[in-house]
Amino acid sequence: MSNPEYRLFQLGSNPSLAEEIASISDIPLAAVDLETFADNEIYERIVDSVRGQDVYVIQGITTPVHDNLMRLMVFIDAARRTSARSINVIIPYFGYARSDRKARSREPIVARLIADLLETQGVKRLMAMDLHTSQVQGFFDIPVDHLLATPVQSHYFYEQGLTGDDVVVVSPDPNSLKMVQNFAKVLNANWAIVDAREEEHGQAKHFQITGTVAGKHAILMDDIIDSGRTMAQASQALADAGATKIDALATHPVLSDHAVERLEAAPLDRVIVTNTIEIPAEKRFDKLVELSVAPLFAEGLRRVINHESMAGMLTSPDNPEISL
Repeated sequence: MSNPEYRLFQLGSNPSLAEEIASISDIPLAAVDLETFADNEIYERIVDSVRGQDVYVIQGITTPVHDNLMRLMVFIDAARRTSARSINVIIPYFGYARSDRKARSREPIVARLIADLLETQGVKRLMAMDLHTSQVQGFFDIPVDHLLATPVQSHYFYEQGLTGDDVVVVSPDPNSLKMVQNFAKVLNANWAIVDAREEEHGQAKHFQITGTVAGKHAILMDDIIDSGRTMAQASQALADAGATKIDALATHPVLSDHAVERLEAAPLDRVIVTNTIEIPAEKRFDKLVELSVAPLFAEGLRRVINHESMAGMLTSPDNPEISL
């Protein structure tokens, strides 16, 4: 798919994913000089000319969040000033997507702020995966290709033979219910929800489960595993309710705070994530299963370059009748 009219770059937030996307796409990663000065200022220089070319850059807004966001903005400025024909960003994990509304007075909407920053600097297209809420797409006035990890995730469970009535897909809180119901349809499985009833001081003391989980293989599903508290508490509730096996499934392994310790101690058989965020060695543990979404990004990139519809990517290869 190599073509001198476009160039592909990565800025270091997830080099292994970027290299896999480049390999599948048969597009070599172009060179960027990256430096951080002693005072933490960031310097970048695009090594070869991109004048008149379409530029695609892979950079997640991941830990260290502000460094990675700033690297992206500095690169965009460099590409714009060297007369790139278009600047297109691929953000596997869109940090700050959870700040998508004002829940209380005097709060910012940071997801909108980032959208404005990208657009005002001349970005023409955004590709991201499993945004925390779909409404983030509405913050942009440019095309947004919102990819879903579901095709890769569901295929994993089909390969494991985990479909049908013996499986229940569980939402650990009401926020993930729509995603869970859709995933259950793909697996021809049942669905359930864990409802945490909070008592004083915000501590969840009582869990009520809507749906049948006793004697079933439960898949706890969310878009993000951050501190791990939600998954750990919900998995304990499922174990207490008689689930035979419990998997945690999420797209983005943020794994902040003491998430690894919580997940290891929880009654989880596996913690299944994707490689939208590069997991350092110290955060890897025996229960962890990592699925690659590089083929999805590579296919999305191919379709964008060739001006093809993205609709074909919103189906599961194992159950194409269900629209994602």
